[in-house]
Amino acid sequence: MSTVQRNMSLTGEPPKTINTQQKLASAIGLIGLSVLFLALLNVNFPNKTLWLTASLIMIGGGTIWFSTAAYLNKHEGIKNDGVYFKSLTSKGFWAWVLGIILTLFYVVLYWFPQYLGLVKNGENKGIVALFDPLSKLLNGGPASQWFVYGTLYTLAILAFGIKFILKYRHNKYEKLRTYSVMFFQLGFAFLIPELMLRLNSESFSLPYYDLKNIWPLNYYNFEQYRVDQFISAGDIGLALLIFGIVSIFVITPILTYKYGKRWYCSWVCGCGGLAETAGDAFRHLSDKRQIAWKVERWVIHSVLVFVVLMTTAVVHSYLGDDSSKYWLTKDVFLISVAVILTAVFAGTFIFKKEELQKDARYGAIGYFVIIISLIGFHYFSGKTLFLFEAETLRKSYGFLIGAVFSGVIGVGFYPIFGSRVWCRFGCPMAAILGFQQRLFSRFRITTNGGQCISCGNCSTYCEMGIDVRAYAQKGENIVRSSCVGCGICSAVCPRGVLKLENGPLEKRIDSNEVLLGNDVDLMNYVNK
Repeated sequence: MSTVQRNMSLTGEPPKTINTQQKLASAIGLIGLSVLFLALLNVNFPNKTLWLTASLIMIGGGTIWFSTAAYLNKHEGIKNDGVYFKSLTSKGFWAWVLGIILTLFYVVLYWFPQYLGLVKNGENKGIVALFDPLSKLLNGGPASQWFVYGTLYTLAILAFGIKFILKYRHNKYEKLRTYSVMFFQLGFAFLIPELMLRLNSESFSLPYYDLKNIWPLNYYNFEQYRVDQFISAGDIGLALLIFGIVSIFVITPILTYKYGKRWYCSWVCGCGGLAETAGDAFRHLSDKRQIAWKVERWVIHSVLVFVVLMTTAVVHSYLGDDSSKYWLTKDVFLISVAVILTAVFAGTFIFKKEELQKDARYGAIGYFVIIISLIGFHYFSGKTLFLFEAETLRKSYGFLIGAVFSGVIGVGFYPIFGSRVWCRFGCPMAAILGFQQRLFSRFRITTNGGQCISCGNCSTYCEMGIDVRAYAQKGENIVRSSCVGCGICSAVCPRGVLKLENGPLEKRIDSNEVLLGNDVDLMNYVNK
């Protein structure tokens, strides 16, 4: 018996086999999935509406029935029993099988949709054709591979969201934020955009718009074809375009200041919604090592710089030069970008420099110098902005980040690297919100060091790889850029050590004030 096996034998027992209800629920769910698989193999179902409805109901219903059988016959409380004994949740054989299946699905979805049955000039086939009735009901047109994906994505969040609510039914915060992501995914990300397509005609055309997505997550929002569609759609399109800009510079900073990045990452975002619901079983797989944290900071902020460069180049490429015709010319736009970046950089270093780690300071200076130098090089040499054509940057970002990182790796690797790989290492929206949260937000997780028993539950189930226990042992506030405020660390704590709070900025981050039991006079802090 190995050391790991010996330790596990001391700390718990392998989970019992699933009960009869769970077996029946699994069978129903698998039958629903088999209908989709048969459609993928081009089996022609005579009544597609009936078969699609039955398939989706069986998949969703089977998942919900399985969850009720797993949790409702037990007392309320966190149920993570046996996660390290199960092959699917401990990087075992079935975890790799699922990871490979998900990865292949995303590869086909992004680059080979014809194998799903998509036909550009003709009637769809395969699984895409099976979804045609639902697509025609909602948007009036045939389905695409993205409609199929959106439907299954929404179903996963709704079904596994109910599972999550049953599992964490003792915790009001977890239930509320799960209801929130279910609502935003179903309404703002799926139904409303599909119904908006019905408004389109020969004289009126709105681009497909997931209303909860904000730049840079929807990095394509300011491409020329979309801006043209917004403008041609009149007042409605212009309102949506203005909403997209206001979301970046007004709505996002205000809400992050008040509530931290959790308002978006754990309550609104579809990526986070899938990670929290369908990915909940894999949250303990996140890498907690310090090297992972260092890689995370450099990678995610490099992605942010990439999307800033790409978006600047794309917008610059279609703006005019004649100031007598356009108020927003190429020069005005570039100068505005330089001014905004300079203001952010200068403000951070003037007011928050002491809160930045040494490598963060060097990185910020380096990135700032690179961007400003490239803009200056463009002006003085007349070379292409940022040395590459805008279309090259756009396609590179779309392939590397928009497809490979966010989809193939971000979801396909759930069973291997945990459920927040994309959110932690690649999402530029998370990088912006994290920057604001770390330096300018009222949000923090407070700790009561005297109550901590160092059980490690908080660190184990932190999907962002934060060593929460290290903070709790010292009684130190947790204010991390990567923290999405999911609250699971607090929910799994058996002693009530952790608490999510919004408070004043004063002394929110102060690693010198450490509370260890009776080492300090706690009444001084109470009185303050």
